[in-house]
Amino acid sequence: MNRKDLAEAVRQELPKTRWEHTLRVVDTALELADRFGADREKVDLAALLHDFCKFWPEKRMEKVIRDRDLPRDLLEHNVELWHAFVGAEAVRDRFGIEDGEILDAIRYHTSGRPHMSLLDKIILLADYIEPGRKFPGVEEVRQLAREDLDKAVLKSLDNTLVFLIHRGQKVYPLTLAARNDMVDRVRQPRSKEESL
Repeated sequence: MNRKDLAEAVRQELPKTRWEHTLRVVDTALELADRFGADREKVDLAALLHDFCKFWPEKRMEKVIRDRDLPRDLLEHNVELWHAFVGAEAVRDRFGIEDGEILDAIRYHTSGRPHMSLLDKIILLADYIEPGRKFPGVEEVRQLAREDLDKAVLKSLDNTLVFLIHRGQKVYPLTLAARNDMVDRVRQPRSKEESL
């Protein structure tokens, strides 16, 4: 399937506002790809497909989670996480996409994960900072994304954790693990004086 047909298939799955979000994520992701040296074709595809299942009914997504033996703990957490894991399965089935990097970037764009690839980080971050996003802290993440991808991803994960905690929601363990891994990645070596 060519890119135009893929885009049309995604557009048909989404309400107009979410399709517009997807287009902004693609643009943002390609800017990040250019800035940080990622494969533009993979970035484009992952960004285009990242929300393919976002508006599927919960029962449909739950069935995929159960039938495909996806992590069952997803069902104990916010439904907002489900579409990413289900989406990776759906785009493989519907469009024949077998590239593991693209599928992982779709799968983890909401939760994050430890040891994220460059593509994972770009899709997660593009989804978070695309120009239509308006919430406290997003501008700081946008600023960081101009200079340091890892610091921007870490700040986005920090913000997500604070948001969930303030709303009294559970934190998906993979998101906490992703955040801890990013802390290790951005931590500056301590000076001898600090370690005494």
